[in-house]
Amino acid sequence: MDECKLLKGFASVVTGSNRGIGKAILECFARNGSDVYACARQPSEAFENSLREVADANGVSITPIYFDLCDQEQVKSAIREITSSKKQIHVLVNNAGTASGGFFQLASSQELRRTFDINFFSQIQFTQGLSRYMGRFKSGSIINIASVAGLIGSPGTLSYGSSKAALMFATKTMATELGPSNIRVNAIAPSLTLTDMYEQMDEKSRNRMLESSALKRPAEAIEIANVALFLASNLSTYMTSQVLRVDGGLTT
Repeated sequence: MDECKLLKGFASVVTGSNRGIGKAILECFARNGSDVYACARQPSEAFENSLREVADANGVSITPIYFDLCDQEQVKSAIREITSSKKQIHVLVNNAGTASGGFFQLASSQELRRTFDINFFSQIQFTQGLSRYMGRFKSGSIINIASVAGLIGSPGTLSYGSSKAALMFATKTMATELGPSNIRVNAIAPSLTLTDMYEQMDEKSRNRMLESSALKRPAEAIEIANVALFLASNLSTYMTSQVLRVDGGLTT
């Protein structure tokens, strides 16, 4: 698939691109010919060195963009920085997020607000700004990285699952409103994926989910990135308002 250069000539914005699924998406998009605005919260020499390696290996441009999603002014500044080149943005991947676990009766309002601020409200603000810019070019694909936690209601996932459920609902609303501008909006709902979040998960809960899946294993980050590649590319030009479960056949 990488040899097809499905995103040749594209420019993509990927949030949370310094690790996990975001990093896999950045690398996958670069291999397929896309220039990338690689968004992360804080500067890191190791991160910038890795970006240069990926860019050089694939003959693309990768520009680091640093901002805190919880800071509205930083979000606005990042939008201005990305759009200042006046070049078309073809793809936006809202991948950045935070994990949160805890049972309903023990969930604090502070933790609920923190999770929603990062996983939902900040995503909406960032997408509002970039979608206005993308609308000028009458084309684009927005991909929201959600989670099956927002679909299946597992114990201990109130904050995280609710924030992802809100993002999936917003995906459908965005798709309806941005469709006239030829901007497609879809979401990916992964299950267990081999990232830092996987390691942080309670082992019993993790094993229970693996046992209830058809494939009996977690996903590799590249397996989620490949679905994002499909949604970003011209292979999916008539697909919008969809939530794609990438969960290894989860039955619960």
